[in-house]
Amino acid sequence: MRHKLLILADDENKYRALIEEARLLNLELAMKPAPDVDIALGEPSRVKAALGSLPALAWVQSIWAGVEPLLDPALRRNYILTNARGVFGGLMSEYVIGYLLLHERRVLQKLEAQKSNHWEGSDTGTLRGKTIGLLGVGSIGLEVARTAKFFGMRVHGYTWSSESSPDVDRYFHPSESDRLPSLQDFANGLDYLVNILPNTNDTRKIVNADVLNALPAHALVMNVGRGPAVDESALIEALSRNKIAAAVLDVFEREPLPKDHPFWTTPNLLMTFHSAAPSLPEDITKLFIENYKSFDKGWPLKYQVDFERGY
Repeated sequence: MRHKLLILADDENKYRALIEEARLLNLELAMKPAPDVDIALGEPSRVKAALGSLPALAWVQSIWAGVEPLLDPALRRNYILTNARGVFGGLMSEYVIGYLLLHERRVLQKLEAQKSNHWEGSDTGTLRGKTIGLLGVGSIGLEVARTAKFFGMRVHGYTWSSESSPDVDRYFHPSESDRLPSLQDFANGLDYLVNILPNTNDTRKIVNADVLNALPAHALVMNVGRGPAVDESALIEALSRNKIAAAVLDVFEREPLPKDHPFWTTPNLLMTFHSAAPSLPEDITKLFIENYKSFDKGWPLKYQVDFERGY
């Protein structure tokens, strides 16, 4: 059977070149939406916009880990949806450790001293011996845990099920009746709290005022998962009142962040703009090729998304 692929991504030409180079059997590349296109590779938001023009669509390979635009219950779901996993761990580890080192080594403070011709010779901190708490220990969390161990850190993991990482020193799980006490216990004593969870009903505002209050005053909060996981009002209050020392955010409830949002002027907050772990065509294409070979043979695909669970 012949298959026709539509690529819906900013790096369309790069994806096209990589896929053509692979010379995949029974695959033709489409230039635009067409009634016989049965495979789409691309950004979920752009795939969503094209769904009405793809009646034969049987499989969508997202180039993102998050697929929220395609989870709207009003949209059709008569196709297989797979997301990008197993390709972001290294990139995310670089980001997480990079910003923790920035914080511990007081890089920005030293830079300000340099600008003002001030010899600022105070001691800096170290990652060694510090405790990092990972909210979410999936494929990305496993890689962050491994990298943290390299720097001599103690690793705590909060997860609904898996305990597969030898680099996590202690696991925490939600209680069946109420996850909040377990979360507060997890947060207690952490030096760094890093959210890596997907966006689901269970994870929205999981980092709330109670969790932030359970952290030590010297703690740093980082969100590289999904914006809705953090109660933004509670985080603003915690930073403004010095309940925690700092925060690093790569994702937000609304993106792009509105120009009048209080985060722009919140003290001790560093922001990046959903750029912690980009979808690199070389990485995503390898995943697509592996899945395509299975799809062509009628075999199960890797990283299928449950539309109800959202991941």
